[in-house]
Amino acid sequence: MDLTTHTFQRRPLSIKLWPPSQSTRIMLVERMTKNLTTPSVLSRKYGLLSREEAEEDSKRIEESAFAIANQHYEKEPDGDGSSAVQVYATQSSKLMLEVIKRGPRTKVDGGAVLPEKAIAASESVFDISGGRRAFIEAEEAEELLKPLKAPGNSYKKICFSNRSFGLDAARVAEPFLVSVKDKLTEVDLSDFVAGRPEAEALEVMNIFSSALEGCNLSCLDLSNNALGEKGVRAFGALLKSQNNLEELYLMNDGISEEAALAVCELLPSPEKLRILHFHNNMTGDEGALAISEIVKHSPALEDFRCSCTRVGSDGGVSLCEALSTCSRIKKLDLRDNMFGVEAGVALSKAIPSFADLTEVYFSYLNLEDEGTEALAHALKESAPSLEVLEMAGNDITAKAGAALAACIAAKQFLTKLNLSENELKDEGAILVGKALEEGHGQLVEVDMSTNSIRRVGARVLAQAVVQKPGFKMLNINANFISEEGLDEVKDIFKSSPYMLGPLDENDPEGEDLDEEADEEGAGNEDELEAKLKDLEIKHEE
Repeated sequence: MDLTTHTFQRRPLSIKLWPPSQSTRIMLVERMTKNLTTPSVLSRKYGLLSREEAEEDSKRIEESAFAIANQHYEKEPDGDGSSAVQVYATQSSKLMLEVIKRGPRTKVDGGAVLPEKAIAASESVFDISGGRRAFIEAEEAEELLKPLKAPGNSYKKICFSNRSFGLDAARVAEPFLVSVKDKLTEVDLSDFVAGRPEAEALEVMNIFSSALEGCNLSCLDLSNNALGEKGVRAFGALLKSQNNLEELYLMNDGISEEAALAVCELLPSPEKLRILHFHNNMTGDEGALAISEIVKHSPALEDFRCSCTRVGSDGGVSLCEALSTCSRIKKLDLRDNMFGVEAGVALSKAIPSFADLTEVYFSYLNLEDEGTEALAHALKESAPSLEVLEMAGNDITAKAGAALAACIAAKQFLTKLNLSENELKDEGAILVGKALEEGHGQLVEVDMSTNSIRRVGARVLAQAVVQKPGFKMLNINANFISEEGLDEVKDIFKSSPYMLGPLDENDPEGEDLDEEADEEGAGNEDELEAKLKDLEIKHEE
């Protein structure tokens, strides 16, 4: 949730950075809303906001941050505004974190609104993760953990994330954990040995694992601990005693082939798993085979994330075949792996099993046209409630445009479509735009940036989304739209300019790599204009 990185880009000092444009302010509100409504470690601690509440809070945060930053800028009117931008981003981040920790609000008699999670936290959640990331020593641990032994406490969840336990502190924590383990249902030990030498970290893990052995957990988070195989085995006692886990998080843990095999070996019963996250590991193909064994025995799986795990074609095929046994999948995130066409086709064969699928994240999988067409056909015929479709960075060309368009036309509940960083060009963009014209009343965001789109494609996309009732953002940046085309698009959005994303990376004089594009130039646009007259996309009834 680093708002500074995603919202602002440093520019030459000769350009004024303050005040931000209205579209930039709207984009920030939308990004904060997305952060506040996306499940995360923090949302599991404090609760997940509804979209309505998140939008309300995000607008209030942005207005407050803008006012503070503007006051700052007024004190340095001759500057470029960069420090005001920094204040704006910092204040936004600070206020958003406060809202997250406040949790969802609930109405009580008389219409008053109270923080929902704040009430529950004092009764059932013991959390020491607040404040700055820091080492915790024995004396501090003794004081911090006292509530765990308080008579009559009803703690069901403990969160030690963000505090690094050394050996002495772990020994202090051990009896406290033993005293409460029979009541625990959720344990968060993510990022709890940061900065410790390997030998010490492994011993700390062993102590915690032994202390918690036998507790009946529904949720276990061991993310961000650089576990590797040694770390996984250090938690062996805890893992082997879990027969009712519903959520398991092993993200950014150095899960190699050997570590994945260890997880498969130590986890006795994944039958009740609903959520399984392996994001950002070095699993590779062999590790994916081990994960596939876990997936095969997880019939209740609803949310599977195996993104950024260096899985290639063989591992991808194995995962997809295993996933076909999981008929309850709702959210599937396989982004940023090296699947290739063969694994893409294997994934398309698994898709019909997922009747309740609502979100798919298939970006950066090297799908190419063949894999994309196979997936588009499969999704078109299944997943009737699909809301999120992401297939960015897959070398998709206009050849796959018709299959994609037919799929998109059939998905009337789409809220987000991301096909950025492909090679769809005008022909593909027109097909996508025409597919979005009819219906799609819940559409919020479309990203077609970096697709070598020119004037006609940009105009068709703009016309397709501008009248959608809840639409927020069209991103067609980093394309080859002429100055005339930019004027046309801006005119289409003249009543709602905040719905059009930045165009600062557009290259009006950009050239396709294809030689014929160089030769025909603007003549292609005339041909496309003619094709538009008879173009139809069939929508599902």
